[in-house]
Amino acid sequence: MDDMILQDLARQAGIALAQEELLLATAESCTGGWLGQVITSIAGSSAWYERGFITYAVRSKHEMLGVSDATLEQYGAVSEQAASEMAAGAIARSHAQVAVSITGIAGPEGGTPEKPVGTVCFAWIMKEGMALTETRYFSGNREEIRRQSVAGALQGVIDLLHSIPPKVA
Repeated sequence: MDDMILQDLARQAGIALAQEELLLATAESCTGGWLGQVITSIAGSSAWYERGFITYAVRSKHEMLGVSDATLEQYGAVSEQAASEMAAGAIARSHAQVAVSITGIAGPEGGTPEKPVGTVCFAWIMKEGMALTETRYFSGNREEIRRQSVAGALQGVIDLLHSIPPKVA
């Protein structure tokens, strides 16, 4: 997956957000800001991208996004539950109406039998309450897993926005 594909996905997400007059916030862990970088590489993204949170350490997920200690202890930082709380925290701590979060294990180390390298959890949430979570299992090296994660996050934003009923004029 190359940069052109990622930029195309970011453009598509931006068009969908702009059409709905919505702002996006991102909450990233294993991608370390790569999602925000891809988004801000698109000219005019300031019209639809409000802010990003890079919460790489477990403590930062709690401090910056309000992920509960109970969630982190029971499910771990790489879980749909943590991803959901990350996205909800990004909505609560921004002016955005849409948020996406990414948390995972990009490797080459850190995997377990239950959560192998390549396990990535996503959440997409809208301020009105529509929320989706998903766990995906990517293969490849660290960079490939991270690229696939960025693409998955953007595609999820596009899919979420396309599920919104059209506005009535």
